[in-house]
Amino acid sequence: MCAFRVLSRPVCSRRPDVKVSKPHLALNFITHQYQQHLGRRNLILDSSASEHIKLHKLTGPDSGIIEISLDRPEAKNAIGKEMLRGLRHAFELINQNSYANVAMISSSVPGVFCAGADLKERRAMSELEAKFFVNSLRSTFSFLEAVRVPTIAIIEGVTLGGGLEMALACDIRICGEKALMGLPETGLAIIPGAGGTQRLPRLVGKAIAKDIIFTGRKVDGKEALSLGLVNYCVLAGEAYSKALAMARDINQKGPVATRMAKKAINEGVETDLTSGLILEEDCYDQVLSTRDRLEGLAAFAEKRKPRYTGE
Repeated sequence: MCAFRVLSRPVCSRRPDVKVSKPHLALNFITHQYQQHLGRRNLILDSSASEHIKLHKLTGPDSGIIEISLDRPEAKNAIGKEMLRGLRHAFELINQNSYANVAMISSSVPGVFCAGADLKERRAMSELEAKFFVNSLRSTFSFLEAVRVPTIAIIEGVTLGGGLEMALACDIRICGEKALMGLPETGLAIIPGAGGTQRLPRLVGKAIAKDIIFTGRKVDGKEALSLGLVNYCVLAGEAYSKALAMARDINQKGPVATRMAKKAINEGVETDLTSGLILEEDCYDQVLSTRDRLEGLAAFAEKRKPRYTGE
């Protein structure tokens, strides 16, 4: 892992009442993000990370919450080679460091989460290069799915193709009601290649997944909620607030416990019940000897808030 340095910068608040469809409001929208929630956050910079991916470590009582921000406004956060490298590096940093208890993926670009793969860049690729890129995209999202801490995708605006596939690889998805999600690949004579054909039917069922993928149609936030594609649908502009509240809730729980719960669920659903129960036992055994388990029991008996350390 490469060395990294940390810089502090003020955080601003997201204003749900601000409409960002007009260009002259975009800067104001970004400038006022998050102020109602946090006073400060740390920006983690690394020499090998993409300029389009910002990794923030929240501080104070929110220490343990990490935010990955997609920031490629000129391409609507389309994922090209450089951005893909940045995403992979950010996921690796979160997975390797003990400071992370929960991670959120959001966009700093108004009106879009991620428009998918960079098709302009794709046009210049040979068939072999395109295959390598899609394989890298698929493996990166598989890595995201396996990141040891809970992950939350914050979906506001357009979320298509690889952007939706990235959200599908997260544990929780929260969207604004005006979000538009879809897998339009068949309209380009290809198929979703970064997990969409596998993760979507596991979430919404085979028939609905076929409907969405065969037609390439887009679903808004309310329909996504009704289909089970997202966990929560809130008013436009309020997805970040909802995600932060959930991240704070998760952050207060025993870190080892949430990691083991994620492992038991992710790996257990891919096997039969008997094997899953054995896996659950193994994961439970790993929390039995932790100091946090004893702290949880003590806090319950003393009627106080537990102070978990991840040990």
